[in-house]
Amino acid sequence: MRVFLTGSTGFIGSAIVPELIAAGHRVLGLARSESGAKALAAAGAEAHRGDIEDLDSLRSGAAGCEGVIHTAFDHDFSRFVENCQKDRRAIEALGSALEGSDRPLVITSGTAMGAAKPGEPAAEDHFNPDHPNPRVASELAGRALSERGVNVSVMRLSQIHDTAKQGLVTEVIALARRTGVSAYVGEGLNVWSAAHVADAARLFRLALERGQAGARYHATAEGAIPFRDIAEAVARNLGVPSKSLPADEAAKHFTWLMAFVDKDMSASSSLTQERLGWHPSGPGLLADIAAMPPQAA
Repeated sequence: MRVFLTGSTGFIGSAIVPELIAAGHRVLGLARSESGAKALAAAGAEAHRGDIEDLDSLRSGAAGCEGVIHTAFDHDFSRFVENCQKDRRAIEALGSALEGSDRPLVITSGTAMGAAKPGEPAAEDHFNPDHPNPRVASELAGRALSERGVNVSVMRLSQIHDTAKQGLVTEVIALARRTGVSAYVGEGLNVWSAAHVADAARLFRLALERGQAGARYHATAEGAIPFRDIAEAVARNLGVPSKSLPADEAAKHFTWLMAFVDKDMSASSSLTQERLGWHPSGPGLLADIAAMPPQAA
């Protein structure tokens, strides 16, 4: 099928492009710049100029395709609430172009949306529409489209990684480089989930091809990695000490990251694997941190 892909030159999107093409699909990638358009052409895809705030460009791109994968997101966490609302508007625009058809739309969210209570792994079939995380706006937009008959499914992301980027862990690494210490809160026993970017790209393709309308899937290969293990792996790679911080000191050290670093972000993908036949095989998060190119702290 011809697939409209937003975020097509981003970290995950640039891995989805060759995954789709290798499976026989044609890719129309959203491109904000001429350099992005050239990168898509070099990868064998076609470029569609626009961005996620240009709702007309989103509607026209989706209208000309047989399926849509939406991975674009503004990752400026200082404006997280605003950016989640921006994503809601983008999803609404994409869905409006597909209304009245069975063409699939795969949108993106986070596994936190599947957490029923602290300490319990997030599950695919759980969704709390009153969740305090602003990213709930994306799934609420998807649910509203589903109620209008649009074929929407949700891909919830864990920390998606390779040796260059690792989701929020990238920010943890940058902070350790700046401060010369790789810290964790208390005993650091809270756990995070993760998946390699190649596994995530394959899962997006499977959701497009085999996904059920209204379904939620988890891009999770490792469900419960202690944050202390992550911090210590970062310390070893950078050659800096790892250190436990009490909550008050940690808040000053981590600033905005404190909203995440002491939280449980575990997740299960058992239903995803069963329903889509997805079996992650890429390197683990700690292995990718260990294999990062060395840089001076």
